[in-house]
Amino acid sequence: MEDLPVIQKTYDCIRWYVPILSKLPRHHRYTLGDRMISSLYDLLEGLITARYSRNKLPLLETLNSKLDILRYQTRLMQDFELISGQRYENASLFLHEIGLDLGGWIKQQRRR
Repeated sequence: MEDLPVIQKTYDCIRWYVPILSKLPRHHRYTLGDRMISSLYDLLEGLITARYSRNKLPLLETLNSKLDILRYQTRLMQDFELISGQRYENASLFLHEIGLDLGGWIKQQRRR
């Protein structure tokens, strides 16, 4: 069974983003960094759970709000100058693509 594109994109985002978050300065690593890492893992777990759930819509809507929080946290990292502009662009692109796929999945579930 192949992974859904949104699951694969989230997996790829984690592989790229977690090493960066793990290297944040100490006073940000244990607050913002840890929260973001946990949120990324929660997002992946939630997507996998939703894939096998009968009632997907409530799960997907919750995950959509978590994704929005990750977007704001990423923006905070840029504002605090904790990541370069290039890394901010890469992270934003990952989160945007995940959001597009997740939004499409939500629309599909609403039509049911």
